[in-house]
Amino acid sequence: MPDKYFIFQGHPSWRAIIGFYLKGALVGAGAGVLAGLIDSSAGLGILTFGVILAVTILVGFIKRVATVYTITDRRLNIKVGIIARRIQETRLQRVQNVNFTQGVYERLMQIGDVEFTTAGTDESNFVFAGVAQPEHVVQQVEHATPLLSGLQGEAEPTN
Repeated sequence: MPDKYFIFQGHPSWRAIIGFYLKGALVGAGAGVLAGLIDSSAGLGILTFGVILAVTILVGFIKRVATVYTITDRRLNIKVGIIARRIQETRLQRVQNVNFTQGVYERLMQIGDVEFTTAGTDESNFVFAGVAQPEHVVQQVEHATPLLSGLQGEAEPTN
């Protein structure tokens, strides 16, 4: 819709997939050594390592690009997949809490998971996993949500 204002749109950071790439490289190296021992030549081992590494890089890239996180002035949206697609969506005014988590590794890599707790459904949590600078995403949502309720930075009314 033309009347949507995008607060945030992005993918998981490439830094969030480095662990996946490292695991793929280790599996490729192990398979390459095993193939080299079985064939007793380095050629098959190097080829095996190269193929597994290339597949790992391709799968990681597709996994990252096929995940899109969107926050508009009205909705929260997670789309996952290229051919088959899973979409999780809710209204922004249903968001009750926005938190982000970072372990030691995530702090070093400047990535984290932003979790949105929403009201009233069994699927009440939305997680933007592996986003770069998660505190920035939280700040953007916090600036947008008072506008929805009409409070615009004022304290919530009490009864």
